[in-house]
Amino acid sequence: MKRKATAVWQGTGKEGKGHLSTQTGVLDKTQYSFSSRFEDGKGTNPEELVAAAHAGCFAMKLSFNLSNAGFTPQELHVEGTITFEEGTIKQSKLDLKAKVEGIDAEKFAELVKDAEQNCPISRLLKTEIVVEYTLN
Repeated sequence: MKRKATAVWQGTGKEGKGHLSTQTGVLDKTQYSFSSRFEDGKGTNPEELVAAAHAGCFAMKLSFNLSNAGFTPQELHVEGTITFEEGTIKQSKLDLKAKVEGIDAEKFAELVKDAEQNCPISRLLKTEIVVEYTLN
């Protein structure tokens, strides 16, 4: 399986502008710029997209883990936060709020740890990964 995205940039790093498109069309010439990346400007940015990718990948991997262990998650709400400093992604933090009936805390922690270490985006990132969670 291969997935594609396209970035087009015009101009200098600070004054220029660009857009991103994905193979599926979910992003279609979505604007990004210096201000959307380093300030509060309109548009997206690479770090926000990495945070979304990591949160989504982790949630799906954990769902597979739970299902394989005989549990059906009612909801896995994952918020991803990328810390970007000095030109480097320093950390990817995942905050999970989970609703899974019938699972004990020890088994849940084991399955969370496996998802943290083995979702494809976690394996791709060369940074500190932190997962904090609550199980309801």
